[in-house]
Amino acid sequence: MSVYIHDGLRSPIGVLNGQYKHMRPEMLGAQLINELVRRHAISQVDGIFCGNAVGTGGNIGRLMGLMCNLPNSVPAITVDMQCASALMSIEMAYTHIASGVMDAAIAGGIESSSLQPDRIYAARDDREGLYKVAQFTPEDRSPLAMLEGAERTIHKHNITKEDLYPYIINSHRRAFGALDNPHLQSYIMPITLDGKVCVDECIRPKMNEKLLSRMKPLLGPNSITNAGNACLTHDGAAFVYVSNTKGPFRIHSVMPWAGNPQFSPEGALESTEAILKLTGLTMDDIDVVEWNEAFAIIDVLFNKAYPNHMEKYNTLGGALAYGHPYGCSGAILVLHCMAALESCNGRYGLCAIAGAGGTGTALIMERM
Repeated sequence: MSVYIHDGLRSPIGVLNGQYKHMRPEMLGAQLINELVRRHAISQVDGIFCGNAVGTGGNIGRLMGLMCNLPNSVPAITVDMQCASALMSIEMAYTHIASGVMDAAIAGGIESSSLQPDRIYAARDDREGLYKVAQFTPEDRSPLAMLEGAERTIHKHNITKEDLYPYIINSHRRAFGALDNPHLQSYIMPITLDGKVCVDECIRPKMNEKLLSRMKPLLGPNSITNAGNACLTHDGAAFVYVSNTKGPFRIHSVMPWAGNPQFSPEGALESTEAILKLTGLTMDDIDVVEWNEAFAIIDVLFNKAYPNHMEKYNTLGGALAYGHPYGCSGAILVLHCMAALESCNGRYGLCAIAGAGGTGTALIMERM
């Protein structure tokens, strides 16, 4: 059974302790869902799939669902695949509908780095103490595991700090240019808090090599990873409405993936290679590519693998400019892919994202 994406919305993306510093993610997500339902007079929702990586725990998706203008009978599930959570949520909605279990669903994710709770291991847990970042691999309990994975990947591919500059600058410039893109803006819900209009807080159109050269390394004096080539932490929400009735975009295929957790940024590349192999498509068939550039090394991986296709890659800018609200970033990719396909009158779009612990997932959509 075919599954279609009818529409979606995201919030403007806020930086840590920025415009959403007091906004609980489930409340932000409920606002988006209510607006999505209102705009399209959606009468049937059989389930909510909600990605979340660093929230308060429990079924925060259900908590959000109970805050929406939807019947209490709509089930909700929270998905934690860390950075890949929202894209996996959309894939789970896809599989439920394709299998005939559901007819329609809302899927995406929510996140608030600003309200990320402190946690403490149980007294009998040999790890002990206070923590914020979950353990991703058996061998590593470092709270900087994702940054360290990026650093390892940078060195594995013999990349210098200066090699990363063009990708970072280009991401910010493209994102700034997309502020006037009507297709993208149609997927961003206007939000006003305390009398101020919310915006994508991290876009820096004047980003340049001089600024980047001044940024301090995050992992010791000899490290390359810094605040310019690695995402900051962010707040946001994004959801799409999917069903088995024909809509403007069809989910063509999906591909979860897992690889070496020591080089977690490679998950975007590996899941892309896997989904292309699964479908028999090649990058020549793809008109738009949206990868979550949590680190600039991810852009380098794409350029190395597909050097003749950079013109179709993150054409509206990427996460280095917009930000990376972990649990909802995959849904942001999907919305940006939809906007980019509309902008170029393209047919196939590919979204891919790497996740903590060496995971990743990819999705191909077809514009009808």
